[in-house]
Amino acid sequence: MHAGHVMAGLGGASGGDGGVDAAGHGGEYAEAAGGVISHNPSRVDGTSDRAESVEERMGKSGGEQGDGEHTDRAHADGGGEAAAGVTRRRALWIGGGSVVAAGAAAFAARDELARWWWRLPGNDKPRAAGEVDFRGARWVAASPANYRRADRPADYPIDRVVIHVVQGSFATALRVFQDPDHEAAAHYVVRKDGYLAQTIRELDVAFHSGNRGYNERSIGIEHEGFVDRPESFTTAMYASSARLTAAICRRYGFPADREHIVGHVEVPGTDHTDPGPHWDWDSYLRLVRAELRRTARATEGPPERNA
Repeated sequence: MHAGHVMAGLGGASGGDGGVDAAGHGGEYAEAAGGVISHNPSRVDGTSDRAESVEERMGKSGGEQGDGEHTDRAHADGGGEAAAGVTRRRALWIGGGSVVAAGAAAFAARDELARWWWRLPGNDKPRAAGEVDFRGARWVAASPANYRRADRPADYPIDRVVIHVVQGSFATALRVFQDPDHEAAAHYVVRKDGYLAQTIRELDVAFHSGNRGYNERSIGIEHEGFVDRPESFTTAMYASSARLTAAICRRYGFPADREHIVGHVEVPGTDHTDPGPHWDWDSYLRLVRAELRRTARATEGPPERNA
């Protein structure tokens, strides 16, 4: 079992595209080899499911048409006007179903195109250099080898925060995240004094958890320190990290609970143990929820006074 996120991969990459080591810190190669979730955008966003439903409906329409032909033959044999009426109703139903199916297929195609048009050459989604998603964070760009460009949450809905511990210093985390041979990185790094760096835009899929599905749906936050040293986790670090996590919960609309805020150790398929036994989950979640309440009150403003 690897304790933290960074130190286990400092020896260099042992895999291909995105594979750091046996731990699989989050690289694409390691995730694909594990077979956790296939990287199929249409499967992720549901368009394949919609297309299958259309095909099923069209198949059913074909079956009904066969029944109608049988009814026509019955009518020719003396089945009467009632059979003809049923046939006409079936024909109308078939025609209407075909229109609905064609419309659904067109909608799915348009939805897919809207998600992926900017990936075509010359259509890159606009991104300002050095722009951060959390006010006060310092931008320190990770190597492009350590993440995958995306258009989240349009292509991959975000509903998780994954908590990591570096097993090293703040500076160490930034250094290895800038190293293309490391092939892993988290979106943010938090220092002991609460100082924050953002290394990957939240739009993009960071290779941080060792599970492709979790990478696509989550934001990864690294914390300076060591899992076996309780002094690593300072009050300033908890407070700063909680403000960041609350902002992420608010931005993407998911609750601040242990289903949606998890440790690296809880990611399926990982062999990491961070954030470890000294991470105070109860205090951390209280801080996140308190921050959410505070920002909600600030948004609502003061109560109106009676005239």
